[in-house]
Amino acid sequence: MNLNTDRIDDAVLALLLLGLHEGDRAWKSFDWDAMERLHAKGLISDPVGKAKSVSLSQEGLNQAQALLQSLFGTVK
Repeated sequence: MNLNTDRIDDAVLALLLLGLHEGDRAWKSFDWDAMERLHAKGLISDPVGKAKSVSLSQEGLNQAQALLQSLFGTVK
């Protein structure tokens, strides 16, 4: 199956926002390939290492907030 990895990355970035703690850190419990792509795009810190979380860059935080609303938000 061919997958649109950009759309997967958008969903992962949006969902990282749900696990946000300490200001800009999120638990890194998502697909490793997607996490590596988000790191390559400059949206999160390097996911490789002993830490159980990654930091979102300011651009990553901004995009995550917009994506969370557009992908999963409701209109009231």
